[in-house]
Amino acid sequence: MEELVIRDADVVDGSGAPSYRADVVVDGGRIVSIVKEAADAGCQRPTARRELDAEGLVLAPGFIDMHAHSDLALLRDPDHSAKAAQGVTLEVLGQDGLSYAPVDDRTLGEVRRAIAGWNGSGDDIDFDWRSVGEYLDRLDRGIAVNAAYLIPQGTVRALAVGWEDREATPAELDRMRQLVAEGMEQGAVGMSSGLTYTPGMYAKDAELTELCRVVASYGGYYCPHHRSYGAGALEAYEEMVALTREAGCPLHLAHATMNFGVNRGRAPELLALLDEALDAGADISLDTYPYTPGCTTLVALLPSWASEGGPEEILRRLADEGTAERIRHHLEVTGSDGCHGVPVEWETIEISGVGDPALGEYVGRTVLESARARGGSPWAVARELLLKDRLAPTILQHVGHEENVRAIMRHRVHTGGSDGILQGAKPHPRAYGTFPHYLGHYVRELGVLSLEECVAHLTSRPAARLRLADRGLVREGYKADLVLFDPATVAAGSTFEQPRTLPTGVPHVLVDGRFVIEDGRRTDVLAGRAVRGTPR
Repeated sequence: MEELVIRDADVVDGSGAPSYRADVVVDGGRIVSIVKEAADAGCQRPTARRELDAEGLVLAPGFIDMHAHSDLALLRDPDHSAKAAQGVTLEVLGQDGLSYAPVDDRTLGEVRRAIAGWNGSGDDIDFDWRSVGEYLDRLDRGIAVNAAYLIPQGTVRALAVGWEDREATPAELDRMRQLVAEGMEQGAVGMSSGLTYTPGMYAKDAELTELCRVVASYGGYYCPHHRSYGAGALEAYEEMVALTREAGCPLHLAHATMNFGVNRGRAPELLALLDEALDAGADISLDTYPYTPGCTTLVALLPSWASEGGPEEILRRLADEGTAERIRHHLEVTGSDGCHGVPVEWETIEISGVGDPALGEYVGRTVLESARARGGSPWAVARELLLKDRLAPTILQHVGHEENVRAIMRHRVHTGGSDGILQGAKPHPRAYGTFPHYLGHYVRELGVLSLEECVAHLTSRPAARLRLADRGLVREGYKADLVLFDPATVAAGSTFEQPRTLPTGVPHVLVDGRFVIEDGRRTDVLAGRAVRGTPR
């Protein structure tokens, strides 16, 4: 007898087709049968060792978070309710060009310092891996939800070239090609870049094109955080489209936003650019989070020249009065490339987390508010924080536009990605609320998307980008990564004031046919594993 029958569910199968009522039978981690009520009226209903009454609930494929920063959180926190409670059953890690494989001892220490604001210092983690394959093996020991991995181009460059702003030598480029090929062979699904973060931003297009050729040869995709989301955003999008078409590599645009005052109302221009490329045969997808503020590290705002050489060099420059004044001028007057070419507006920069608890008074305040309270300048506050907290502070950047968010989420190649940073005392609520917020706010309350459309955006579309033949749909033979939610009550519990509040209306989540969320509570099941790419 099969393990589980989910009885009388309203199945939204991920295809975008209308929902239907059915009994869904799960066994051995897969969906083994679907008995539709209308088609099988009068037939004997399926039975199983366990029956779950899903009356009033939607059954959908588990959500796929196309942009996650849980690289260490999955190892650190077996509970991982931040994502599991949302209905997320698969996260894509290795984002924005910086993560923890492939590394050697030198680059591991450098990367840990550089992205402590994203993932914590890692002092509580046993870094018993160096290669992509070894990291995926570590995930296979058991995690809350499944995870796929992108090779981080900035980490690859740090390993082969270092943190200097210069072109790679032919030998160094060959080494980077080799590292990308090895990562793809070991199970990565593609490559990411952080082209406003060092050292990835130092790569010219020709270098990126060569690495994308390698990725494409294995059937992977390129996921850039491109060179600007502010001044020059459209040009940056055009650059990525042209680069990947030259390389013959599929393109997935990370957190595809149009931010800052210069881009208010300009989402239609981006979408027209993408439609033209798609109609000409380009292979493009994108992800967004359903909020207006962004989230990153405070150090990321600095000009690229100030970040050359890595974290210790940044701290040295910040400590020098003359150099610090040059940094301030680039930030406040010229428009730093780290701040997307736009002069920083300190009233939009809210400190969301610090590494040192003694600096907690800054959290939840904008830099401008702290400066006024202290009777000093905003730059003095930001500089002091960076030095005292050794580059660890994270920030919310209140620079988005609601009309852009809604326009982009309607697009035909849109998928969902939380970009969720789980560190800090006051993280962005998207880390805990992205997927229920789509379903509750943008589907039920605003009607921006229909329920069937939205579920497709969060399930089958990302599964297709990841080339997963047995995920992303409710189909017989598919993996039983499933979520049950109440369409009348599903909502993000997280807010900017209480960002770690779990969602409502998501009573059950299954990974590999096992309940990781049951009756709204996290179980002790660790059914997640690494989902490896399959070289074509």
